[in-house]
Amino acid sequence: MNSDFPRILTLLRKEKGISQKSAAGELMVSQALLSHYEKGIRECGLDFLVRCADFYGVSCDYLLGRSPDRNGSTITVEDIPDPEDAGRENNRSIATVLPLLNKKLIFNSLNILFDLMAKAANKSLTNEISSFLMLAVYRMFRIVYSANAKNQDKMFNVPAHIYAMYTNAAMQVCEANASAIAAGQPVHDDKPISDVDALSLSTTILDDAYPLFSPSLLNLIKNSESRIGYNLQAKK
Repeated sequence: MNSDFPRILTLLRKEKGISQKSAAGELMVSQALLSHYEKGIRECGLDFLVRCADFYGVSCDYLLGRSPDRNGSTITVEDIPDPEDAGRENNRSIATVLPLLNKKLIFNSLNILFDLMAKAANKSLTNEISSFLMLAVYRMFRIVYSANAKNQDKMFNVPAHIYAMYTNAAMQVCEANASAIAAGQPVHDDKPISDVDALSLSTTILDDAYPLFSPSLLNLIKNSESRIGYNLQAKK
């Protein structure tokens, strides 16, 4: 069938908190056969796939890994909530998870970064930078996810013992490609940035163009360089 089905099938059973024997009974197959399905040794038929979808309350597309949404829907730009709406998902403030100051520094700085990418009007550059940022969030989410040993690794396709190195490698490729494009020397068939003058930047230009977000970016730069510790090392 595909490599995602066994992983998702196992994840759904463990999330439901039932044994393989119990699930097999509900799905009207033997435990041995269900074990083969979960290990990817055998492929199931359409009838079993539909029974699984009904039993776990998900779509067949989700079971097959064709959609990350349990209902099988495809997300559009209009479906994505604004970051400001995040606190409405529960009664607890997002500040209990991430300090509110850092959240604003990151979100506001990203507003500037994505606006600059729009000015660059280079699809490849946007894809490389966006992928780099998504990989960074993915990597940090997995670290937080791993804090509770009861959380199921089956949620992810990349094994826990290699995801960090694989993610780091993918991020380095994104950074290398983005740097090449920015330098006017793309490594593939990407087009160079046509109007680099649109990216002329200084603190004055940032303050004029982004009066609300510029202080956040400048603080983020300061905090990041402090974390890097370059100045401290230079003084030694």
